[in-house]
Amino acid sequence: MTTKSSNFASQVLGNLKNDILSGEFAPGTKLLMSKLKERYAVGTSPLREALSQLLVEELVIVENQRGFRVSPISIDELEDIYQARAQIETLCIKMAVELGDDDWEAKIIAAAHCLNKYGNSENIDVTIWQKRHKDFHDAIAEGCGSHQLIQVRQSLADKATRYRNIWLRANIGQDDVLKANQQEHLKIQNAVLNRDGQQAQNLIFKHLMTPVAIIKTLMKAHN
Repeated sequence: MTTKSSNFASQVLGNLKNDILSGEFAPGTKLLMSKLKERYAVGTSPLREALSQLLVEELVIVENQRGFRVSPISIDELEDIYQARAQIETLCIKMAVELGDDDWEAKIIAAAHCLNKYGNSENIDVTIWQKRHKDFHDAIAEGCGSHQLIQVRQSLADKATRYRNIWLRANIGQDDVLKANQQEHLKIQNAVLNRDGQQAQNLIFKHLMTPVAIIKTLMKAHN
């Protein structure tokens, strides 16, 4: 049975996790308990519970018993996360093409419409674009029907978010980049709906791995 306290703890976890993934707390930032208590208007107990969960998710680290710090980012981790994510996404899309039904197809079409419509807007908010982009890819992957695969996929997607934000900040305002991204989505959508599993796998792998070289260059430039 879900209790009020567990809902509250879950909300604290969600807010803190979102602030880490969005870059509100930059990689390497020391997470001072006093500041966190003030920011989220909560006590020590739910914060420690949230931080312990984020430690399991490898989004924070413990510093010699002196508190928590946002996990740093690195090129080695970038490559590892994106390679693993691309492999998992490829498996999900393979299974989804084989198992997906009419409702699955309808969700993909609806998500693609929302993403494309917003992608053609004059002023694009990164947060909104990210949400619609996620909805599109989620709609495809969920057709695999495997709860375990979806969980692993989500964990890797969360870890990739901090790196993807580096790419987004540099490219979200560039029309040519967005148009190229939209074309990739259209090709993936068509391959999936045409039940061309091999083509869909090839396209999704390339789509997910393309930003890696750009992100590496941006990270090196800021070091």
